[in-house]
Amino acid sequence: MIKRLSLVMLAFVTFVAVLPPAQAARPGFVFPDICCYYNGAVVRTVVPPAAFPNEGRDNFYVVMGQAIFGVVGVAPGAPGYHGGHWKFHSVTWNVAAYPLTSESAILSAAAAGDVTVTRNAANDFLCPIQP
Repeated sequence: MIKRLSLVMLAFVTFVAVLPPAQAARPGFVFPDICCYYNGAVVRTVVPPAAFPNEGRDNFYVVMGQAIFGVVGVAPGAPGYHGGHWKFHSVTWNVAAYPLTSESAILSAAAAGDVTVTRNAANDFLCPIQP
């Protein structure tokens, strides 16, 4: 009986060991080591992003037309950082593109009519960052 139980346990452990790891749903984009800008400085991701639609708390902007297209409004150590629960905003150009490396630069460009900022809650995601 004990030998049979041991064989069953061994078979179970072997089965579990070969299962692929469970992963959270990922958004349609994955960042390399370099993630985005925060106040002009480049920050990086800690883990791959996981989709959390409609759950974002901190502003994340995707600015197409620049090498590092992500711009975050807060980072670790800044007041109001919520661990990387990002509110997704797309930024589209109304003029020739120029570098935008901070939230204030994006908001200034929007106020000038250079860009249009569009909120897309379906693309909200979780991805902690490090400065």
